[in-house]
Amino acid sequence: MDLGSLWGVLTVVGPILLAAVIIWAILNNRGSAREKSHTEAATRRMYDEQDREDKANENR
Repeated sequence: MDLGSLWGVLTVVGPILLAAVIIWAILNNRGSAREKSHTEAATRRMYDEQDREDKANENR
């Protein structure tokens, strides 16, 4: 296989491989509904706690 045909193969295979990796990453990066609700609940608790601390500091 000469250098010209190798570049031709890489020109075709490279973008296909890149697209496959990007699709795989997108699909595997999604969280389940349970994980999302757990994260949302933890965020709300953190905001509520910070709000209570802020109000306590205002009363000093």
